[in-house]
Amino acid sequence: MNRRFFLRSGSVASLGLATPGLTLFNQQTGSKDVNANQLPGNFELDEITIDELQQKMQTGQTTAVAITSLYLQRIATIDKAGPTLNSVIEINKAALSIAAAMDKERKAGKVRGPLHGIPVLIKDNINTADEMMTTAGAFAMKGNIAAADAFIVERLRAAGAVLLGKTNLSEWANFRSSKSTSGWSSRGGQTKCPYILDRNPSGSSAGSGAAAAANLCAIAIGTETDGSIVSPSSINGLVGIKPTVGLWSRSGIIPISATQDTAGPMGRTVRDTAILLGALTGVDNKDATTAQSEGKYQKDYTKFLDAGSLKGKRIGIEKMHLKGNELVVSLLKQAIELITKLGATIVEVDLLKGIYELGDAEFTVLQYEFKDGVNKYLATAKSRMKSLQDIIAFNQQNESVAMPFFKQETLISCEAKGNLETKEYTDALTKSLGSRTIITNLLKEQQLDALCGVTNGLACCIDLINGDYDTGFSFSTPAAMAGFPHITVPMGFVHELPVGISFFGEAYSEPALVGIAYAYEQASKKRKKPKFKIDLLG
Repeated sequence: MNRRFFLRSGSVASLGLATPGLTLFNQQTGSKDVNANQLPGNFELDEITIDELQQKMQTGQTTAVAITSLYLQRIATIDKAGPTLNSVIEINKAALSIAAAMDKERKAGKVRGPLHGIPVLIKDNINTADEMMTTAGAFAMKGNIAAADAFIVERLRAAGAVLLGKTNLSEWANFRSSKSTSGWSSRGGQTKCPYILDRNPSGSSAGSGAAAAANLCAIAIGTETDGSIVSPSSINGLVGIKPTVGLWSRSGIIPISATQDTAGPMGRTVRDTAILLGALTGVDNKDATTAQSEGKYQKDYTKFLDAGSLKGKRIGIEKMHLKGNELVVSLLKQAIELITKLGATIVEVDLLKGIYELGDAEFTVLQYEFKDGVNKYLATAKSRMKSLQDIIAFNQQNESVAMPFFKQETLISCEAKGNLETKEYTDALTKSLGSRTIITNLLKEQQLDALCGVTNGLACCIDLINGDYDTGFSFSTPAAMAGFPHITVPMGFVHELPVGISFFGEAYSEPALVGIAYAYEQASKKRKKPKFKIDLLG
């Protein structure tokens, strides 16, 4: 959940902007903890792609066990020691045995596909039927062991991937408090941005973003309601894909919104994310929304990776993003120039103003759907918590651990709402879904192939006292409200902080968007591995 949108508009706008903090915080204590002598050097698998890993395994240069071992060592060195990124909340004890099984299959001549033997990290709100917990980062949810894999985890295992572990996140996917700090959870502590360690990695898929950027895995999975894939992808110099709602199943994922939730891939290249995107599609009878993807989903999105995909396209550029931080705007203007050179026509559009007017409606929808979804999830979970009311009471009784920095007013506001037949909800849903009409009409009237803008502003400083603050740009909300697909690609750096560029379009337009994103990526090549700087000057 990208809380910055609600700082700018809607029912939380009256809270104002927090003052940036300058301290590098360590989990729950807020103390400095980085020794400059522990900063990481080069890693054997730095920036390696899925295809390169497959080639090495196919030719016998390495094995899935060796690759998994290297990533586990990397996590121990970089995530828990060294810079202490704190992006991985739990390691899968079965990771090496899964890798060994995949090696055995390969030796016998069976290769399941491009993910066979590839280590993947997933966000800690996605069920896994193993020894790992599923907690949404909440101390209240410790001990919740899922009885069954989420549908997308079933798909991941079937594809031969090695489930390496789970990543930290903004607690409850950043839907606990309007004063929250992204990347902090009461179970996992504070995750940091690997580019500059006193900077926030954004959220709510903070751990997935930081881990993939720092080369702790081949690729990662995040989830998004509004910004939680694309924002941390932008902040951490990654490609992130928020699929059309319904392209990937949501069953077995701790929810916020049945209308807006989806999981999606986060990786270092468009090709890697396209590989993972196709592998996890499919209709799931436990998630009715996926039925809408029948006949529309692809099992292989790599066939749309064409470096000439921008030629002849009409791309709508958000006008509001041509003003603001001059260094960020400069990057966008350079990107526009490149997109034009690649054969596309640029059309300036004014989309965000109309979308922001729907902010109150979106927040109301999320409040109602969060209460409904979480109560349904907890009713069948093995957690000691059986309702949202139980969560709220537990947090109050354990405030020093569960709520040391910010509270739970968002949870409380959700609990106060009625059921999904309440007129306030149905009216808000109708209004919020008006975003679909706004976007589709704009695309049609201007004959656009995609809409484009700055994904997110520069990473803010970690500030557990004041919480996140607005950095001036956000482009997640239109596609999030509408349930439309959205891809972010690295656009460049400002003072060594990454900035992403976004492309989004109508439902199930992933093939076109993947092609557009790939064409831009191949011509721009803006991805750089992080340096783990202690601060802007260090």
